[in-house]
Amino acid sequence: MKKILFMAAAALTLSGCGSQKKSQGESKILVLYYSQTETTRALAEEFQKQLGADIEEIQAVNPYDGDFQATIQRGQEEINQNTYPEIKPLKVNVNDYDVIFLGFPVWFGTYANPVITLVMQESFAGKKVVPFCTFGSGGLNTSAANLKRALPEAKILEGYGVRQARMNAAAEEVELFLKQSGFIEGEVPALPEFSEQKEVSEEELAIFHAACDSYSMPLGVPSTAGSRKIENGTEYKFNTGSSTIYVIAKNGAEPEFTQVVR
Repeated sequence: MKKILFMAAAALTLSGCGSQKKSQGESKILVLYYSQTETTRALAEEFQKQLGADIEEIQAVNPYDGDFQATIQRGQEEINQNTYPEIKPLKVNVNDYDVIFLGFPVWFGTYANPVITLVMQESFAGKKVVPFCTFGSGGLNTSAANLKRALPEAKILEGYGVRQARMNAAAEEVELFLKQSGFIEGEVPALPEFSEQKEVSEEELAIFHAACDSYSMPLGVPSTAGSRKIENGTEYKFNTGSSTIYVIAKNGAEPEFTQVVR
């Protein structure tokens, strides 16, 4: 069950603020996040550092105790009973900001339960919301879709997610994401489209297994694959019939499984 919860990773907690520096259209930006372990906390701090934004932590009044099994049991009970955790009042006024970077670990395929409470309390009306998350295998797409339904008065922008096992790549990827999204200045090369999905080759299958076989849950076996060139390597898009699995193979490095989209 631990693995089910961290089909998304978790992260600890922190609050504070930073001096705003240049941002998209001189918008005022807040990094607002929930974290149970160090992972999502580190990602939130990376966004705050690169944006020069204010930062605020979402805290449960009755914190989860950090034990994986206990957290899973409590979280599942909350979902089943539709009784989500009470959270502490935010120290900042969300209405003071134009853009909210909303961070969370993915639990049970979506944003963690304290964030469910938050979006029940805050409409984020008129705000741009950028989701970012940590996960074990995936969940950014489902989390973003749920945010769009839960926050119809906000504009949910494209988000960023990273596997817990790939946090060493987060700083570089966050910088690229922020440049591509126009939140910080800098030129980024346009990515080509993936090639057409074709029957997976033996070479591609070997790359898939090298990237994915160490993952603790079964991902299936791809029947087709597409690819595209990226800086210093190739990105692959494998299709198993029930899911799409992305793998990056950089020159001179072991292939890395980056996410599953179900």
